[in-house]
Amino acid sequence: MKLRPLFFCSFFLIQLSRAGDDPPEQNRIRQATLSLEEATRAAVANNAAIKASRAKWEMMKSRVPQAAAWEDPMAGVDFERFGTTSFGTYTDAEWMLSQKIPLAGKNRSRARAANAEALATLEEFRRQQLDVVAKVRAAYFRLLNAAEQIEVNRRNDTLLSQFLEISRAKYAVGTQTQSSVLIAETDLIRLQEDRRNLERDFSDAQSQINVLMNRPARAPLGQPVDVSLRHRTFDERQIEALALKNRPELQRAENRIAAEQQRLQAAKRDWIPEPQVRVEARSYKGNNQAFQEYDTGVFFNVPLGNWRKYSAQQREARSGVEMATQELENARAETLGLVRDALKKVETFHHHVDLFRDQLLPLARQTVEASRAGYETDKASFLELIATQRTLRDSEATYHRHLADYRTALAELETVVGADLQIFPSVTLPTTSRTSK
Repeated sequence: MKLRPLFFCSFFLIQLSRAGDDPPEQNRIRQATLSLEEATRAAVANNAAIKASRAKWEMMKSRVPQAAAWEDPMAGVDFERFGTTSFGTYTDAEWMLSQKIPLAGKNRSRARAANAEALATLEEFRRQQLDVVAKVRAAYFRLLNAAEQIEVNRRNDTLLSQFLEISRAKYAVGTQTQSSVLIAETDLIRLQEDRRNLERDFSDAQSQINVLMNRPARAPLGQPVDVSLRHRTFDERQIEALALKNRPELQRAENRIAAEQQRLQAAKRDWIPEPQVRVEARSYKGNNQAFQEYDTGVFFNVPLGNWRKYSAQQREARSGVEMATQELENARAETLGLVRDALKKVETFHHHVDLFRDQLLPLARQTVEASRAGYETDKASFLELIATQRTLRDSEATYHRHLADYRTALAELETVVGADLQIFPSVTLPTTSRTSK
């Protein structure tokens, strides 16, 4: 019992000596902060993959007026020669202008198909944005987890150093063996190894966030800010309905059905003859008038001889409609499966977070305090103290991993549904498209 003042004095001196002893990585990242909302908005605004997807959407929109346009008019001149073979001599010139009139509406069907394809590409753009948002959030939660794990490591380093000093004091007076000192020193070295791995995890998460924000991977990032999320109980049927309404893959499949249906209409109209109107004006050499006479004419293409070609076009188009329809059915089935899995993942990790936060961590802390008190009074062995400290360390690390996994699962649920579930700070995304009629 005479050693107790020495122990408490050792605790006090160690605490003072280590109060400002933060790892260099922690000192660096505390220079600034980075919130989840800031990281997400920066990624949506600057990500190169999102910009490429948007450019593809703009490209597809530009095809709509091209598909709707009439064929270019034809213009020409015919030099006629009578009684001569000289190239530079002619008797009259016949000027012609013709235009094909798309009365069958093939161009309108093709334009509607192109518009539906553009809307499908918009959904690909939305999917790219949703994926980037989910990746940024997951990387941010890994960054936050690494920072928390580094802090846990630092606290355990402090605690284990205190245990080491106690063991040395006890060893000096002969109440403990040298093995207790060696065990504590070994665990301290292992903590250094763990800290280096955690710093690597922190760096990896930083690099991924920077890449997603279209910044150099080595660009400095601020200290992540803890995210406060209120747990929600999700109704599976409501989430399924939201996913069936908003998931980009389903909207894209519906638009592709519309595009294939319009291609089928165009194929059905392809065999219909369309008129070509022609105007011809003739001028004679040596006559002072610009034109002396003119002709008009109407011409039609004759598709009757190519009935196999047009029949094959219709069969191809019908197969395209069937393909798109089956793809939609498959996308619906996949969506329901993904929703179920995502909800189960959220539920599982939320259970783990509650279990560790409310039960396991308090028990582990109480056990450490009890073992510490017992060790100070020589009622518990050093191995018992070290074992309880390891349990606390593992429990804290596992809790923070489960918390990061839970938050990531919520982010994945949003990207599966394709709609804002009011879990995280809102990010402006394109509105869900609807099939053109």
